[in-house]
Amino acid sequence: MTTTSRPLSASIFLAFCIATAYEAAAREIFVSNTLGDDNQNGRYPTSSDVGGPVRSLARAMQVAGPGDHINVANTGVPYREVVSLSGGNNSGFVALPFVIAGNGAVLDGSAPIPDDAWTAMGSDLYRFKPDGGGNLRLFQPDGKPVVEVKLTPGAVRLPKLAEGQWCEHDGYAFFQCAFGKLPLHYRLSYAKLPVGITLEHVHDVRIVDLVVQGYQRDGVNVHDGVLDATLGGLTLRGNGRCGISIGGSSQVVVEGCLLGDNGQSQAKIGGPSTVGFKGCSILETSAPGIVRPKQWEKVFVDGKRLE
Repeated sequence: MTTTSRPLSASIFLAFCIATAYEAAAREIFVSNTLGDDNQNGRYPTSSDVGGPVRSLARAMQVAGPGDHINVANTGVPYREVVSLSGGNNSGFVALPFVIAGNGAVLDGSAPIPDDAWTAMGSDLYRFKPDGGGNLRLFQPDGKPVVEVKLTPGAVRLPKLAEGQWCEHDGYAFFQCAFGKLPLHYRLSYAKLPVGITLEHVHDVRIVDLVVQGYQRDGVNVHDGVLDATLGGLTLRGNGRCGISIGGSSQVVVEGCLLGDNGQSQAKIGGPSTVGFKGCSILETSAPGIVRPKQWEKVFVDGKRLE
């Protein structure tokens, strides 16, 4: 008994020391897209001789280590980038998760439609085809989606559009202007970047208090192998496919989030995942709420299993 307990006790003590060392080394990394510089170290909220904030979340992910806390400044200017969390440096511990605290900042995947990208089709109707194609979304200057009129399945011609409405057909966005107006008068934007936040093979992660909007596919994509992740207080809106897509063998809690105005579904759950939605508002006006193509996932909504 004595000879077997000593190595076990030593292993537990060593693991405790390693975890404690990592926790002691965990840092706060500051991000500001107005004051920051990606050549800085991210250790301070304002710039000085010893360092300052980084400019992008992508850079913060590169300099981060296990259990770090990413503090995103809400500058009133959207962060127009994609963010990827992968591996141990973007993971945390049970008692010290890796955190991205958004402070209400906006992560936006849209871009203005160039004035010369439109082609006149007659009767004040114009069309535009973005690079990359798929999951088209158009937005007004205030970020709200432009009213879309869906094409009837099997239809051979466009529906009648009112001023300021659009319809997707054959990869094109057809937009109806008022008489004598041009698309440039509407200052429209479109979903350009693919995915706002991607998580893959990370654990003990919390992403809180962010608005993620205007991406061509998903606002948040939990791709595979994500364990003990919490998405809290996020607003996921106006994305081309889903507000959130969760797949692979992942375990995720979605808490206090708002999902709405996404293109194909508000949430898509696939693979042998376990997902719990708690206190979320899921608006089904533009597309279905929670979609489960395989039906083998474990999905709970406010403690009740979704069958």
